Amino acid sequence: MHWMIEFLLFVILIVSAVVGLSVRNLLAAAVILTIFSFLTAAIMVSLGAIDVAFTEAVVGAGAVGVFSIVAILMTSRKSRD
Repeated sequence: MHWMIEFLLFVILIVSAVVGLSVRNLLAAAVILTIFSFLTAAIMVSLGAIDVAFTEAVVGAGAVGVFSIVAILMTSRKSRD
């Protein structure tokens, strides 16, 4: 039963990575890649690496996700060409 949960997490992880890299909107890509980091943390929990999962959740999904979204929101959508 445990391997089914890990397999499902890996499938969702791969789908979120593909969707995050193929979407054209930068804000949507940042949010999807933040979800990718949370899924990575969930996989680390299922593998028994709690400290790695905690670090991934705090740094990978929390700090990097917030900084990416704030940076995207601070940019303008119009080019100066």
